[in-house]
Amino acid sequence: MNLKKLIISIITCLLLLGSNLSAKTEKECFEKVSREIFKFNKGFDKAVLRPIATGYNKLPDPIKKGTGNFTSNIGTLLTVPNHILQGNWRLAGESGASFLINSTIGVLGFGNPAAKMGLKNQQEDVGQTLGAYGFGAGCYFVLPILGPTTVRDSIGMVADTLVDPFAHVTIREKKLLDISGSEIDYFSVKGAVAVDFRADNMTNLDSLEKNSIDMYAAMKSLYLQNKKKKILNTFTSDDADEWNEFNK
Repeated sequence: MNLKKLIISIITCLLLLGSNLSAKTEKECFEKVSREIFKFNKGFDKAVLRPIATGYNKLPDPIKKGTGNFTSNIGTLLTVPNHILQGNWRLAGESGASFLINSTIGVLGFGNPAAKMGLKNQQEDVGQTLGAYGFGAGCYFVLPILGPTTVRDSIGMVADTLVDPFAHVTIREKKLLDISGSEIDYFSVKGAVAVDFRADNMTNLDSLEKNSIDMYAAMKSLYLQNKKKKILNTFTSDDADEWNEFNK
């Protein structure tokens, strides 16, 4: 699917879901169901994700940092086309240069020499791009395993696989510069991203659960604020914020 057809498809979906997208972000499509899914996700986190993340945090710092750098570098492949779609040519150039430098000098992205050169690489996705074009988030809900989302961002997640070159060479097994992969490669990287994120936010999420009267409402507020900051590009990796890791 070419870029023009992709954009038309996304806009068509948005028009069909216009009533939801025009709703306030505080409105929920089906809160009772979402709260039950949220409980399921908490159970999954307690039984699976948190123990893995705890073990991950015990690994030597170079391994943890290298894994985080690698997954972030892979994510750059999705960031570049979204910067272009948003008309942020300078940021697209910086992200593209960051990927090339880290993939070569940084040994497949395990190192991050681009950051030392001052190249910024804020992660972008289709959901953020739609938000930048003025599309409202629509109603909020929770997906099994994947967690909090909105109508706009759930459409964005599907569209990400059409825009992301990494998805094309893995789950679609297309060749790019004679490089191809498989579904296992794609979901392994996504799994590593989830574990790295959970490990980085171990203290923050534990504190949130301990101090929140309503953990569900607290996570909803945090998710929506985070998305707004990313869409408006008011978040930077240099922010002196205790939730800095959550915003990656």
